[in-house]
Amino acid sequence: MQKIEAVNDFVIKFANINGSGSASANELVARAILRMGVPVSPRNIFPSNIQGLPTWFEVRVTERGYLGRRGGVDMMVAMNPQTWDQDVREIEMGGYLFYDSSRPLPRSRSRDDIHVIGMPLTELCNNTYSDPRQRQLFRNILYVGALAHLLDIETGEIEKLFGQQFKGKEKLLDSNIQALNVGRDYAREHLKPIGLKVERRDKVGDHIFVDGNTAAALGCVYGGATVCAWYPITPSSSVAEAFIRFTQKLRADPQTGKQRCAVVQAEDELASIGMVVGAGWNGARAFTATSGPGISLMSEFIGLAYFAEIPAVLINVQRGGPSTGMPTRTQQSDILACAYASHGDTRHVLLFPEDPYECFEMSAQALDLAERLQTPVFVMSDLDIGMNQRLCRPFAWDDSVEYDRGKVMTREALDAGSEFGRYLDVDGDGITYRTYPGTHPTKGGYFTRGTTKNAYAGYSEAGPDYVDNMQRLLRKFETAKSLVPLPVLTAARYPARFAVLFYGSTSPAMHEALDALAEHGIYLNALRIRAFPFQNEIVDFVAAHSKVFVFEQNLDGQLTTLLINEAGVRPASLVTVVHYDGTPITARFITQEIADRVARLNVHSFKEDRVA
Repeated sequence: MQKIEAVNDFVIKFANINGSGSASANELVARAILRMGVPVSPRNIFPSNIQGLPTWFEVRVTERGYLGRRGGVDMMVAMNPQTWDQDVREIEMGGYLFYDSSRPLPRSRSRDDIHVIGMPLTELCNNTYSDPRQRQLFRNILYVGALAHLLDIETGEIEKLFGQQFKGKEKLLDSNIQALNVGRDYAREHLKPIGLKVERRDKVGDHIFVDGNTAAALGCVYGGATVCAWYPITPSSSVAEAFIRFTQKLRADPQTGKQRCAVVQAEDELASIGMVVGAGWNGARAFTATSGPGISLMSEFIGLAYFAEIPAVLINVQRGGPSTGMPTRTQQSDILACAYASHGDTRHVLLFPEDPYECFEMSAQALDLAERLQTPVFVMSDLDIGMNQRLCRPFAWDDSVEYDRGKVMTREALDAGSEFGRYLDVDGDGITYRTYPGTHPTKGGYFTRGTTKNAYAGYSEAGPDYVDNMQRLLRKFETAKSLVPLPVLTAARYPARFAVLFYGSTSPAMHEALDALAEHGIYLNALRIRAFPFQNEIVDFVAAHSKVFVFEQNLDGQLTTLLINEAGVRPASLVTVVHYDGTPITARFITQEIADRVARLNVHSFKEDRVA
């Protein structure tokens, strides 16, 4: 029978029951391999209930450094009877099924083209431990020990991880190491070798291993945020929680120990964005973290901030929708909701990070942009980036950089006779001067309103005043094009008729797919969009190719809609390809979709040439 054989290049997937303590055990496998110098990319796929439903943990291992999902499973650790048939179907031909053989496995529940590895985990735990909870938890550690032997993972690295996890808790440390050794020793004595191996390398370098939510929180700290108002919602809650941890260390007054920032858990999403808008009006750098349902609830205040021109940053960790949708699954499904959040004619700045490094960088940048443009700015992360740990470049910060507070009229300027109109465009870029409350006792004051006004903030329902104000907001949005991050081009090795557009968490799988396609003689230029509004470079890129594939992780092709509406791109130039089942897009999905569509387009082109 065929056997998959690979060194430092495979996918292992764990099928467990939520609440069984398996996630931390599965993470041990990923971290131990990482410590052996081999890049890994783990993803925890879990349900939105507390416990009892199926959960999966997938680990991509590849010394080539690909960090997206590949697609397919080389080894399945099947610990959940509820999902057995589904899990067995996922295994590649010649792959491996590892299971608890304490109960016999009927032949009908397996496959003839895979290799079955049985280990009596429950029986071993029952013979070793008397406490029911210990039996459950240490069953996980037993299979970690067995996998360490089968895959040649150095158990010393796992023991070091235990040492960090249970520092000062020697009893727990000793019992976990014992369970690890029981599993390893059983595998050594009873299980046959397999074709998947891990060999020590030096392929990680100086990269760090961190999740996007933690990175975004740290970006807000370094970006100068002094106010965070939030309401808990999956999958964004850990942004605020991480911000609290960082500010306790980095924002405490060295003399008094008091915090120099405010973090408020509001009673709901509407209250949290209201606090952020109020803080921004008062001159503070403020943000909230939320997800799609929160954006829906915040829309009225978002519209106020847009029309009254108040800085605010919203970190949107997207999940599956509509409504409650799939709270613990990932999508890029809030693009249109955020671009046009609120009623009326609104356009908002969106930033699209691809990994934790850009979550850090763009969260800090968003605070600058919000003040420079005096408007809400959205950082469009998602669950795949936000809640899964990923290798990325080390964060960098220049301490000499000064925050961009934008156009702020000072007391000195007012005393010198500078004309102040809160909504007066003095230089044609659409951005007006503002004052902080209390700037001057008699000058520079204005009334902040969500209703229509003239250039001096006076109430006005006159049509020309409204038109002038809306046209100025459009000029400001045009100015934003020169301030937001530029797209990133990946040029094909040879001239290419076709191209691809993508953004955010699609990036890791896309880069692997482009390499795979090139190996088969299919070359495409690729452009990663990093922000909205769209720059001219994006329009020119589309115009330079006969067809451009737009990859999105939502049903409706929301970025495609935005490109057509806002960039004037010809719809016939774009071919939308969507992936929206809630799991992160895979390199194999991208490769297959492009290969099939390029083949059809080439046949169509050939027929047209023959007719001509």
